[in-house]
Amino acid sequence: MSETALKTRIKALIETAGPISVADYMGLCLADPQHGYYMRREPFGTSGDFTTAPEVSQMFGELIGAWCLEVWSGLGRPEKLNLVELGPGRGTLMADVLRVARLDPGFCAAAHVHLVETSPRLRSAQEQTLAAAPLPRTWHETLESVPEGPTILVANEFFDALPIRQYVLASGNWHERVVGLDRGSGDLMFAAGPARLDTAGLPEDIANPKARGIGDGAILETQPVANAIAGDIAARLTRHGGAALVIDYGYERTAIGDTLQALERHAFADPFANPGEADITAHVNFEALARAAREEGAAIHGPMTQGDFLVALGLLERAGSLGSGKDVAVQERIRDDVERLAAPDQMGTLFKVLAFSSRCPAPRPFPG
Repeated sequence: MSETALKTRIKALIETAGPISVADYMGLCLADPQHGYYMRREPFGTSGDFTTAPEVSQMFGELIGAWCLEVWSGLGRPEKLNLVELGPGRGTLMADVLRVARLDPGFCAAAHVHLVETSPRLRSAQEQTLAAAPLPRTWHETLESVPEGPTILVANEFFDALPIRQYVLASGNWHERVVGLDRGSGDLMFAAGPARLDTAGLPEDIANPKARGIGDGAILETQPVANAIAGDIAARLTRHGGAALVIDYGYERTAIGDTLQALERHAFADPFANPGEADITAHVNFEALARAAREEGAAIHGPMTQGDFLVALGLLERAGSLGSGKDVAVQERIRDDVERLAAPDQMGTLFKVLAFSSRCPAPRPFPG
């Protein structure tokens, strides 16, 4: 069976230099300049590998747009505002946000859109989607080049694609999980490497797994890249004012478990089968994100489920408005979209929403 060009290169790299970390493997799969998934694949929609909430319905982005207007007003309507999106996909979310932003000429006069995107192919798609947008736009490779100033930042399904580290319990110690080569087949495989996890600051049951009855083979994930970015965002907000909204699938408390997954054509796939051809992600640890932001002085709001967040912002009312006077088929589609976004057995519970801000009280609809 043939293998992808990236898989051939990764195997050669391991043969030459030895096993690589799970973080390095994810980084190569997603962002390799020549063969990385986001550099060459069309990931979104029915013809791609997965569907994000903005692709499900315009209601998602419109409600976030209304949230942005409220936050800007709560900041005192600053005359200059950075409206930032991390990982903007095809630009669908920002286009829907800006449709609502048009309702407030003051917001449109104040805001400048900053899109953080590393993929030239996706940048091109974003340019097309936002060609008629009413606000000026600038693209950035990283958050660092976004200018300082009051900021509202949105990150929808961004953190799940950042490289994680995995640790496997072996003889009572957490050893870094690595990607190596099977001596028999020559194929990629997981193994326990020599590096050990510093357990300082971890929950007691994880720091002392043997005493808590956790057996060898258990997997623990950490997300240093995601936490560093959350800290950078929070530091900006505390310096200049603003708020950030993080929406992603993940868990609220640090826990043991292997969440690394590959998706290809809307189905789960072997993460080693087709590097560069399948999306590869991991669930986000929202407790760790919140801790990183809090350490930089930000106020933390949430997390709450996506379903609760959207319903509190007016999802049902917006759906009723969109469906009013439409034929039965359109109304059914809108109802299906609401279910997809908010139902507990679909995106409503798996996806969480976390906000950081420069001040309290909490922005609506987070509890104060």
